[in-house]
Amino acid sequence: MAPPMSAGSFLDRLREAGVTVVEVGDWEHHNRNHKGPWGPVYGVMIHHTVTSGSERTVEICREGHPELPGPLCHGVITKDGVLHLVGYGRANHAGLGDDDVLRAVIAEKALPHDNEANTDGNRHFYGFECENLGDGMDPWPEAQLETIEKVSAAICRHHGWTERSVIGHLEWQPGKVDPRGFTMASMRERIRDRLKS
Repeated sequence: MAPPMSAGSFLDRLREAGVTVVEVGDWEHHNRNHKGPWGPVYGVMIHHTVTSGSERTVEICREGHPELPGPLCHGVITKDGVLHLVGYGRANHAGLGDDDVLRAVIAEKALPHDNEANTDGNRHFYGFECENLGDGMDPWPEAQLETIEKVSAAICRHHGWTERSVIGHLEWQPGKVDPRGFTMASMRERIRDRLKS
């Protein structure tokens, strides 16, 4: 069980990892904590946005939309590899997912197939939205993939987690396909290698 790190520690860990960070507004206090608890945290969840255009993408992820109020994540990773911090605390990113998957993440074991949506993921995961159309054809620039790797490894290193604590939305909630265009297995390999260095 791990309490979420403070916003200041979160920012420090990201910068120490060599990530280019843009702080958007009062991101440290922008959250959905009034809707439920934030923590304990057990992992990192990666998403794609189904949007294009960095400025618009960051705005949507910070403010949300009528059906889903923001923040929709903690940070937005744009195609240029920049991390835009839009919220900290509970965020509307993971939704309900599979309790068996959560148990596997906590135990850092191979993930089972997600076939239920019975557990609050917004409470337990750091969430990162990555600018991509999610159609399987929109490219993932190396700068963006490298930032996903660095951000995930920085959080894992802080909490003493392995790469098995990093999952995709598609591995958490039935019917989700994100991130699409690279595999989470390949991303976990990259994170594992970075944690060794």
